[in-house]
Amino acid sequence: MNKEFDAVITGSGINGISAAIRLQKIGLKTLIVEQSSSPGGSTKTEELTLKNFLHDVGSAIHPMAYASPYLRTLNLESYGLEWIFPEIAFAHPFPDGSALSCYQDLDKTAAQFGEDKQSFKHLFGQLVESWENIENDLLAPLGIPKDPVNFLKFGFKALPSAKLLSNHYFKNAKSKAFFYGAAAHSCLSMESIASSSFGLVLGIMALKFNWPFPKGGAYQIVNALLSCYGEAGGDIRLNYEVNSMKDLPKASTYLFDLTPKQLLKLEGTNFTAMYRRRMENYNYGPGVFKIDWALKGPIPFLNEDCKKAGTLHIGFSAEEISESEKLVNNGEISNKPYILLAQQSRFDPSRAPDGKHTAWAYCHVPFGNTDDQTMLIEDQIEKIAPGFKDLILKKSKMSAKQLQSFNPNIIGGDINGGTQDITQLFTRPIAKSSPYATSNKYIYICSSSTPPGGGVHGMCGYHAANKVLKDHFKNIKTPRKS
Repeated sequence: MNKEFDAVITGSGINGISAAIRLQKIGLKTLIVEQSSSPGGSTKTEELTLKNFLHDVGSAIHPMAYASPYLRTLNLESYGLEWIFPEIAFAHPFPDGSALSCYQDLDKTAAQFGEDKQSFKHLFGQLVESWENIENDLLAPLGIPKDPVNFLKFGFKALPSAKLLSNHYFKNAKSKAFFYGAAAHSCLSMESIASSSFGLVLGIMALKFNWPFPKGGAYQIVNALLSCYGEAGGDIRLNYEVNSMKDLPKASTYLFDLTPKQLLKLEGTNFTAMYRRRMENYNYGPGVFKIDWALKGPIPFLNEDCKKAGTLHIGFSAEEISESEKLVNNGEISNKPYILLAQQSRFDPSRAPDGKHTAWAYCHVPFGNTDDQTMLIEDQIEKIAPGFKDLILKKSKMSAKQLQSFNPNIIGGDINGGTQDITQLFTRPIAKSSPYATSNKYIYICSSSTPPGGGVHGMCGYHAANKVLKDHFKNIKTPRKS
């Protein structure tokens, strides 16, 4: 049977586009199909509040995109992508007006930690120095690492819970809260095994690369990737709904930038009963409630460093953050939720009209939650930035359930594509020799439900594409002529 394409990729999130670029550049004929009228998955920028106020609807701060081993090879800057680097990657403020800040400088960051200064350097120093030797293995499925010594050194620190690791290294309460602030990106309880891994990786990203974001909005990453893909001869079709394999063009292979729940709904996949049962057991984590604001002016933080930070973690003690994340994982909500806040317009004037600003924040909520958390979030911000509420011109709110409506891949509001606990960190979506291959040898999964998981980095798509090449196109050593 004649095949129209070598590979058809369903879903135009960063992983789907990355997979398509990898295959197209090596000489395969590929097609991306996308059900939405605009590509990018969660990586979109829109006027959610007022005209000329640009808000990132989904992903917004992109250290992993900037540092991604695969995306770095694409030279996206040559396609118009411009990065903004705040002076401080992230800050952790406290109600007394103090804050701890993470600079792209280990010594400068550690100097703030007083009695914990040397412990901070001991925790992060060697990891930052060896990152280039271990990044490709950490951002991949389990395998034999190229640098086993440094890989194991990272593993010994990453395997414990955030609580255990921070108690081991830090004496000061604010130092522990600072580490919890990064670790809580995981959506895991701070007592969960391997919850420290998120604090370590995100800390390394900040200390080594900063936490940059694209000038003009997150969607600029998508624009650059699609320009790269188009230059290689790739094609994308929008408003393309897929309910069955019969809806797709004839192809040698199919890759899906979908989570297990959506993939299992697809008709005609011919998955084995055992594979289907195992995929049905895939676990999704807590959701998020997100707010975007149009503001009269910049957020009036008590601490000056907070005005220099692109991202802020709001949780006024390790205990408060721990309680917030524990409750969420038990289906409840804290009255003092852990909050992530970003203020790109301080550093990127293109995000708002002259003198005006944008900001966004989210807190974790139980899976599929529909409650409005606006008051809780704004009350927490007001404690570290008195007068914040008076600056609000308009706001846009999205519950966990509404986030799934925005992007069906965000099941129940889970922005990580599934729980990233020890059982699903490297072995997502199920434990098998290749997590990207399904029981149908022509169908592959390339979403954040595969290693290395959530984040805008494209590595899930890259590794899935490599598996396709190994299984079906192993004779292609160099790009084929079109």
